[in-house]
Amino acid sequence: MTAAASAVARGEAAFRAARRRKRSAALLGAAILLGCFLLSAWIAEADPATLRAGLPRIGEYFRRILPTLRWEVLFAGTGTEGSLAFWFYRLDSWALLLWETAQMAALATLTGFAAAALLAFPAARNLAPGPLAYHLARRSLEGLRTVPDLVIALILVWAFGVGPLAGILAIALHSTGALGKLFAEAIENADLGPWEGVRAAGGSWAQACRFAVLPQVLPNLLSYGLLRFEINLRSASVIGFVGAGGIGEELYTAIASNYYEEVSAIVLLIILAVACVDLLSERVRHRVIGAMEGAR
Repeated sequence: MTAAASAVARGEAAFRAARRRKRSAALLGAAILLGCFLLSAWIAEADPATLRAGLPRIGEYFRRILPTLRWEVLFAGTGTEGSLAFWFYRLDSWALLLWETAQMAALATLTGFAAAALLAFPAARNLAPGPLAYHLARRSLEGLRTVPDLVIALILVWAFGVGPLAGILAIALHSTGALGKLFAEAIENADLGPWEGVRAAGGSWAQACRFAVLPQVLPNLLSYGLLRFEINLRSASVIGFVGAGGIGEELYTAIASNYYEEVSAIVLLIILAVACVDLLSERVRHRVIGAMEGAR
């Protein structure tokens, strides 16, 4: 065997050995993943028998909440059973509660956005003024986003009473933690050339953050903030379940009282409201980001 043929044979043998090791590692990883999945299903009692027993009941509940509409009286007044007006007989009250929910989400998003923007700069590894400030900011953001906003709302309802204030504060605190992480990651990807220039010219840490880094990351921050507003509108609907105001409180009452057709009407209104906000937010986000990038 020539030297070239021997080298080729050794290369092929090494390639096959590496491929076997890769396959073995992939099989081992898949086995560990499957084991973790089965263990989680066992702990959560998510066995197939329970799923088979529960799925028909879900279908039965959906059949109950569907309205009984009749084409011949579909557009009749609120006093005619089978009409759309009869289904949405409290549309005026629900519309006001939806408006309140949207205001809760907007105010909470603005508050969370401002707080997250302040905490994101010391939470960014490349801009933190020191290890202590970095860890304090990071751990604070982690704590705020780890606790579910529903739990925060329960605590605040006990402190401030039933009403929108508890919901606004709960969503704002959770938004601060969620947005702060995204903002910090955007800042860590920023170009530090302008930052070093401002610092070399005698600018303070805060001035360098304001004039060197913020203009670079502002489009990303606005994009994240508008996306968070869409999420917060959904959260505000759920937070009402614990007495934090908005349409969620009305939905909880309808579910608890088994007012089936009211449940479907309120859920449909929430879906339509979220869809409208999603479309509007997407258009605003693209317009704002496009305008800011065009002005550079």
